[in-house]
Amino acid sequence: MAKSVDVHPEKPRANASAKTSYKPPVKPEERELARKRSEQDALEADLADRELRAANLRAELGAFERRYLHFVGSRYAELDEWKARLAERAAREQPGNERAQQAARDARAIAGETKSAVGDEAAQEPRAFKASPEMKRLYREVAKRIHPDLTSNREDRAKRQELMAEANQAYERGDEARLAKILTAYECSPDNVEGEGPGPELVRVIRRVSQARGRLAEIEAEMQELVRSELYQLKSRVEEAEKGGRDVLGEMIQKVEEQIALAKERLETPASAPRS
Repeated sequence: MAKSVDVHPEKPRANASAKTSYKPPVKPEERELARKRSEQDALEADLADRELRAANLRAELGAFERRYLHFVGSRYAELDEWKARLAERAAREQPGNERAQQAARDARAIAGETKSAVGDEAAQEPRAFKASPEMKRLYREVAKRIHPDLTSNREDRAKRQELMAEANQAYERGDEARLAKILTAYECSPDNVEGEGPGPELVRVIRRVSQARGRLAEIEAEMQELVRSELYQLKSRVEEAEKGGRDVLGEMIQKVEEQIALAKERLETPASAPRS
């Protein structure tokens, strides 16, 4: 018996996976957005590193300045006070001498300025600045996520400025807990929810890239200014000398104390007694 032939063969089925594997072409703005986001990430990582270096430099200079004021500045203030007293005694001895009167007024003004410049910090025991690795990590994260120059929203910028100022103070105090609290509170805020759509987001990212570049230039200028400052130069000389076992601040203190002792001796010497 002849086999029957199927005159209606089954049509080949379409590959089911062909439909699911189809992907619509990426839009130009989406490609540009991805590229700009990558650029933004790199810039913000660099910015966070530089913010950390700048914060370290400011904190180290602040710690050195407090040390200088406590050990040296306070003695200069004392010396200027004794000089003012000497000038005032000379003015009392020569009431008709206008030069002596002016010298006394100038000396008193200098003593007041020195005392004001030294301030209350001279009376406080200075503490050295040493940032732990965790504190550096926290500050870098704060700078990367919260820095005000990374947003174009006016209200968000104002909020970030306050938080960044608070973070800088916490960093200089070595307050890791406060830095962590600042970071957590900002990241959990509902205000950080971004808008929708690749178009508006691309504009925001482009602006953030521009702001990050601007802030990088500002940090570079700030760092250069700090490095050129007299305080930084003095700090560098002191640290370099300390490596060789020399105590520059101690030498400065000794010289000022010698001048203070001489001024006291002169003031305690009766006005009529001959001076050597």
